[in-house]
Amino acid sequence: MSLHPLVAAREVCEVRGWNVSNLEIQKILYLAHMTFLGRSEGKKRLVSEHFEAWDYGPVLPTVYHRAKAFGNGPVKNVFVAYPRPRGGAEAEMIQEAVESLEDKTPGELVAITHWHGGAWAKHYASGGRGIVIPNADILDEYHKRVRRP
Repeated sequence: MSLHPLVAAREVCEVRGWNVSNLEIQKILYLAHMTFLGRSEGKKRLVSEHFEAWDYGPVLPTVYHRAKAFGNGPVKNVFVAYPRPRGGAEAEMIQEAVESLEDKTPGELVAITHWHGGAWAKHYASGGRGIVIPNADILDEYHKRVRRP
């Protein structure tokens, strides 16, 4: 069962000790979602909301709007009403993604998610919002990234 996006965002913040920006949350969740989709061959989604193609990469609008007041600074606990996942594959995927990306700067995370062969690039239109990135394209990106020679 996929996570509500604010539950997933809270988990990223908890694992990072509440020292993570809105942009970083978005990119970590996108890469975790892509990996989760890929490992399940598209049968399981990490989050229940669709990512959209915005200027700075893939975005979960619900998370963005909840955390936008913090600008590029660390997000405080605006997700208090949303419980942490109690174990499970989704929580493990978020933990894995946070750990594997902890040394990446926000700029590096943007570069990763702006990959020219990726789903974001396929759907991005400058200044656009509300442009859904289909999970099928995110799954295709996973296959391109993982199975590259």
